[in-house]
Amino acid sequence: MDLTTLFILAAVVLTIGGAVKGVMGLGLPTITVGVLGLVMPPMQAAAIAVIPTFVTNIWQTFAGPSLGAILRRFWLMQLGILGGTWLGGELLARTNPAQAKGYLGMALIAYGVLGLKRVHFHISPGKETWLGLLMGLATGIANGATGLFVVPGGLYMQSLDLDKDDLVQALGLTALVASFALGIVLWHHGMMGSEIAIPSAVALVPATIGMILGQKVRARISQDLFRRCFFAAMLALGLYLVSRMTF
Repeated sequence: MDLTTLFILAAVVLTIGGAVKGVMGLGLPTITVGVLGLVMPPMQAAAIAVIPTFVTNIWQTFAGPSLGAILRRFWLMQLGILGGTWLGGELLARTNPAQAKGYLGMALIAYGVLGLKRVHFHISPGKETWLGLLMGLATGIANGATGLFVVPGGLYMQSLDLDKDDLVQALGLTALVASFALGIVLWHHGMMGSEIAIPSAVALVPATIGMILGQKVRARISQDLFRRCFFAAMLALGLYLVSRMTF
């Protein structure tokens, strides 16, 4: 693939990923790495996605009105993510990332189907303190090993009955912490050199355009439609990850 074609493909993929993130609060790194990983080494694709993912996560975290309440509610989970990502990063060199993502994909398929069937999971407030820490550790390990934080972090947050805007903001905080921790792990393993900084910074432009479009869509849809879109996105993401699974 010539450089011009690769540039156009990357711009389209990043715009689509940004739009999905604007609507659902997640999906940018998954789409970017999943598609660009077909035409370049997956870790290079992950490195290109680091800056747009990190910056859009800052934007998503601070764009909503409930940051203070979300920080008070989920700070222990974020500490777990930081520690878990470092542990997961140590597994990165010892595991097959496609196989690990495939198992996460199976969990997403099950969760998406149950959600679309309106099988509801609910976690009582009294369990959030200790369960949040455990979910953070598990989310961090998955993030470090595969680059994905949605299992179980995103699924856990969805079970807390947050409204659509608070859920997106909480996912933004979680993704911000996860992407920061993953960037440190990639740098530690020599995968985030200066040569990738310019392409990653340029990638921020189409991702930002896509995210603006996605936010406009989210503002116009109902809570019920958002919920159905959320679970459909989980199902689609799970199917995609399983389709890329290798043994």
